[in-house]
Amino acid sequence: MKEKITIPKETLEIIEKLEQKGFYAYIVGGCVRDLLLPFIHKEFKGISPKDWDIATDAKPEQVAKIFQKHYYIDNKFGTVRVLTKSKDPALREIEITTFRIEEKYTDKRHPEKVRWAKTIEEDLARRDFTINAMAIKIQNSKFKIQNSTFRLGEGLDLIDPFGGQEDLINKIVRAVGDPEERFQEDALRLMRAVRFATTLNFKIEPKTYQAIKKNVSLLEFISKERIRDELMKIIMSENAAKGIDLLRETNLLKYIIPELLEGYGVGQNKHHIYDIYEHSLRSLDFAAKKGFNKYVRLAALLHDIGKPRTKRGEGPNSTFYNHEIVGAKMTAQILNRLRFSKKDIEKVVKLVRYHLFYYNVGEVTESSVRRLLRKVGKENIKELVQLRMADRIGSGCPKALPYRLRHFLYVVDKVSQDPINTRMLKINGHKIMEILEIDSGPKIGQIMDILLSEVLDDPRKNNESYLISRTKEIGQLSENDLSKMTLLARRKINEIVQKRDEMTKKKYWVS
Repeated sequence: MKEKITIPKETLEIIEKLEQKGFYAYIVGGCVRDLLLPFIHKEFKGISPKDWDIATDAKPEQVAKIFQKHYYIDNKFGTVRVLTKSKDPALREIEITTFRIEEKYTDKRHPEKVRWAKTIEEDLARRDFTINAMAIKIQNSKFKIQNSTFRLGEGLDLIDPFGGQEDLINKIVRAVGDPEERFQEDALRLMRAVRFATTLNFKIEPKTYQAIKKNVSLLEFISKERIRDELMKIIMSENAAKGIDLLRETNLLKYIIPELLEGYGVGQNKHHIYDIYEHSLRSLDFAAKKGFNKYVRLAALLHDIGKPRTKRGEGPNSTFYNHEIVGAKMTAQILNRLRFSKKDIEKVVKLVRYHLFYYNVGEVTESSVRRLLRKVGKENIKELVQLRMADRIGSGCPKALPYRLRHFLYVVDKVSQDPINTRMLKINGHKIMEILEIDSGPKIGQIMDILLSEVLDDPRKNNESYLISRTKEIGQLSENDLSKMTLLARRKINEIVQKRDEMTKKKYWVS
């Protein structure tokens, strides 16, 4: 590989300091993978490491002495985190880990015993997948800091004892050594294999794939929080639907969201082309491809989770009455089980509960839209419409945002705007009656309309002192002049209301 690879100054400085004290230092792990990927496959052009890790033969206490600005030291696992002054979030802290060999994973997640290794090769042997088990050694420490651009073999040596570079080239996720041993050591690697296959669009090597299927029950040893985090990395990738289906194929899904499997192969009615499970995946796929946020993606995956339990009848006329209510309850149970935050649960449940909101142009009133807004919350309307779009595409419908959805957004915007009426004024009818020493009557409304038209022209006039002074002036007008001014004022108010409505319609391309 003759392409130039750039190593950040912060990383080079740390390596330099370690080597000056007589220690070995290597760039390791996922950052090596991410350094190589853009030069191997064009679709990864522009990708860069999300964090930087260094492996060394220096013990944790030795590393801590060299780097005074560290904020974390773990003597058991040999990790020291060093702070830098970098503006790049990926470089603000760099993790330095002592070469180690891990033994006895009785909890299927963390080693009970760790001993320090002597070589980088021993350290790489403990890692999960070949694409993450590579290291880079920088040659000639004298010019490291001055020259941050290198080529493999010309300033950089790649240490790759397990064929990670070849697996990157062939787009393969392969366990290091015996896959069953790797998964027995750390059961979260079962999901990590699927996550890497999803986010990188790789395939899982056959022996690794079979070992996943054989050891799926080990996932029960892993905390729900860790499972949730891996699941969300899958859901937030562009290939989210592929990832969920890979979880199903490997039998992992039944330990994460078994409720989704209830819809597998379960047909729907005349409004759907696909079965419930495939419809959910296609809805998620659309949400992911459109870059919708995590709430919409989760809701797209779970919005019909209640359908299998509410299905009545078979064929084109089968029904799923109240599936959105049942689905909302099931969604709450699923997300609670996976330890999602209260905020996340409330939002996703609300989207699932109201994803079937009814709206037909000219049929649904503004008051019914206001009622929906009170239930859903204006802050959730955008996501609700995005969910409806994903639902439609997942059903096989060709239009993502039809006219009626655009019209719905227009009405939501319209009813959410502050109304243009005399309540906007910082003076009321009682105050006008007090100022002019008159009783209630049509004159009060006429004066307020005139004041409103003037405030709409110049909002600065909406202050009590001006309005009191102007009220006194208008109060001196003859009945005829007052009527003429009122007519002009009401025309102006109507024009402004219509203009605002036209602008809102234009915003959503509705007529």
